[in-house]
Amino acid sequence: MRCFVTGASGFIGANLVHVLLARGHEVCALLRPGSDARGLRGAIFTRVEGDINTPDRLKGAMKGADWCFHLAASYHLWLPDYRPMYQVNVQGTRNVLQAAASAGCSRIVYTSTVGCIGPAKQLNGTFIPTDEGAEVEEAQMFNHYKRSKWQAEQLALGLAREGLPIVVVNPSAPVGPRDSKPTPTGKVIVDYLNHRMPAHLDTGLNWVHVRDVAAGHVLAAERGRLGERYILGSAVGNLTMSEAFQIMEEITGLPAPRMRVPYPVALAVAYVDETLSKLTGKPPRAMLAGVRMAKHKMFYNPAKAIRELGLPQTDPREALREAVDWFRENGYVKGR
Repeated sequence: MRCFVTGASGFIGANLVHVLLARGHEVCALLRPGSDARGLRGAIFTRVEGDINTPDRLKGAMKGADWCFHLAASYHLWLPDYRPMYQVNVQGTRNVLQAAASAGCSRIVYTSTVGCIGPAKQLNGTFIPTDEGAEVEEAQMFNHYKRSKWQAEQLALGLAREGLPIVVVNPSAPVGPRDSKPTPTGKVIVDYLNHRMPAHLDTGLNWVHVRDVAAGHVLAAERGRLGERYILGSAVGNLTMSEAFQIMEEITGLPAPRMRVPYPVALAVAYVDETLSKLTGKPPRAMLAGVRMAKHKMFYNPAKAIRELGLPQTDPREALREAVDWFRENGYVKGR
């Protein structure tokens, strides 16, 4: 298949390009001028320069494509002005999906986020991972990133109901190689490796190998039901931060942070940091969006993707090990 990929320089996007090529597909990737393409090293693909807010460029670049994978997004937990984020995440998504439909793509895979699915519920002291049936409303999207992605997902699902061949995937918290920026999750690992993680919040994530997430995109194109959404996560990946750090301690030999920061303290620090950022224009070290997200255990159930797509299930321990190795081998860890 000839595959068109947006967001190919990102963490999931770069891994997706490598997976597509390994499976014998042809890849055409849309990249902005000056994109950090370290994650694409060794990949042989057609590069098209542009961005998702140039509709005419998109239509020409997608000509002849069989599948479209739309991963490009503005992923920031703090910005001095959030209007460009909505322009990219919502209007940009409309541009890509409509261009893919005009190009005659037989499958369009839109990459959303588990942030658009309701959080885990607590029952008798136990957190119950949620699935695709946990609906949420826009009012529950308490930061601009989640709200813009929720609007984009609603747009994608609406176009699917109108007949566009769209499948939505919702990755959880991917870890592994090629996290070149790195992502917020990857930065946690980098800070830990550099001894800059003395404490942590009491939260939890569904940790999943990024290669499984990339494979899930391909499987969604091959087997996904149109108009459906699929959590791309790990059935055994629901780990608290303490549990994840314990695994990293076993992998690296570095002591895991034992101190937990109380949520009210973290929230107060974030308020102060963001107030200062409004004056200086510099990003805060502690972000309100991140702290508020950490209040909830972000545990998810990927059973639907495993059952319907055959989503691979790599041990999260292996994902963390590969992430640690990649960061060390690529100069992210000081003193090596």
